[in-house]
Amino acid sequence: MKKHNFSAGPSILSDYAVNNTIDAIRDFAGTGISLLSISHRSKEFQAVIDEAGALVKELLGVPEGYSVLWLGGGASMQFAMIPYNFLRHRAGYLDTGTWAHNAIKEARLFGEVDVLASSEPDHYTYYPHDYTIPEGLDYLHITTNNTIYGTELHADIDAPCPLIADMSSDIFSRPVDVKRYDAIYAGAQKNLAPAGVTLVIVKDEALGKVDRPIPTMLDYRTHVKKGSMFNTPPVLPIFTALQTLRHYKELGGVDALYESASLKAGRLYEAIDNSTMFCGTARIPDRSLMNVTFVMSPEYAHLEKDFIDFCSQRDIVGIKGHRSVGGFRASLYNALPLESVDALINAMNDFETAHK
Repeated sequence: MKKHNFSAGPSILSDYAVNNTIDAIRDFAGTGISLLSISHRSKEFQAVIDEAGALVKELLGVPEGYSVLWLGGGASMQFAMIPYNFLRHRAGYLDTGTWAHNAIKEARLFGEVDVLASSEPDHYTYYPHDYTIPEGLDYLHITTNNTIYGTELHADIDAPCPLIADMSSDIFSRPVDVKRYDAIYAGAQKNLAPAGVTLVIVKDEALGKVDRPIPTMLDYRTHVKKGSMFNTPPVLPIFTALQTLRHYKELGGVDALYESASLKAGRLYEAIDNSTMFCGTARIPDRSLMNVTFVMSPEYAHLEKDFIDFCSQRDIVGIKGHRSVGGFRASLYNALPLESVDALINAMNDFETAHK
């Protein structure tokens, strides 16, 4: 029996993407060569990277003047590449969780960083909204979804300065007005592909503004010029990303994915709110559609491990909360079916009934 996989990343991928990748590992595009052995310079793989970029632009409505890049190093590499390429004097950051905090730490190596707002004093249980964006910022950096703490920014910010976003865990789950951003980046291992590739969407005219010399591999212009082929790209995860993007288009695009995400999250949050045993941790207006975080009520806290074991017996995996916060986290990425959400809700109800 297949598992109900709520892992936060690497996370569930659609059968469509997995099965097509397996087939290509055996024989890629009828070449008689495995995807694992194909030259990235072959015309067959060039077609993959070209189509993947075109589908990103189509699904997200990326306007002219932006490049789609497929890079290594994960989103964590982008924490340094962003200030390397964009920070001249001063940048603004919102501190909304662990990954935003890490991005701030990296940016301070390159220039002055203003933390405009932080929810850290309240254990990152909300997304800050009450802050002022000062004049003169080179850019404002935001993390749109905070996987560990289960908070999310649900609408694009109207910033008076260039806007840059880490969308690693909610990209393709809601409509995005790309023209508001100078750069968007996302590690693939949530809503796109296996770990090993990072999607970057960058505004071409925003590049080349800093005075510092930039190492070749860390300069976005290198990868724009070479079409993500300056060095050997991560072939397999890019191929899987293409399969995911094709599947998203078949499902109806980002609007349909947003509707599905809202339905799944709404159903699970309703179950948590109606429970006496479980309670949510994020403030209601900022609850994530991708990562639902919750804990046992204090009188039931001793049953936390028992509930995880109970879920495991029902083939429900990946719900243990991040090691830094404990409790539970159910990640509802696009590939997770509604039936898995219902399975978790049924387990919660049955466990609560058995322990009243």
